[in-house]
Amino acid sequence: MDMKLELVPVPVTDVDRAKSFYVDDVGFVADHDHQFSDEIRFVQLTPPGSACSIVIGTGITKAPPASAEGLLLVVEDIEAARDELLGRGVEISQIEDMDWGARHAYFQDPDGNSWQLQQPAR
Repeated sequence: MDMKLELVPVPVTDVDRAKSFYVDDVGFVADHDHQFSDEIRFVQLTPPGSACSIVIGTGITKAPPASAEGLLLVVEDIEAARDELLGRGVEISQIEDMDWGARHAYFQDPDGNSWQLQQPAR
């Protein structure tokens, strides 16, 4: 039986600010932005090349902002990806070389949800 993870909720306080960060600064694609009612807004955003998206909005999750931790974006070239994010204004850590050969760099969205770039060990 196949199971495909396709959507991960990320709790935010200001949907428009978060959408701007993920689309304009990080480079995600805005797939959907629907206001279903005064209580529910569904904004689906997908990292380029990913089969899995995130959803931000109102009425989406009861989790508090800044509670999404360790969301992982796998990249082929972490130096190029980090440079691109820096050029877009994202505050991102220096690249760390892990003992097992992978390389990581870390950043947060405006609400403090934490992300990491990973270049897997070769």
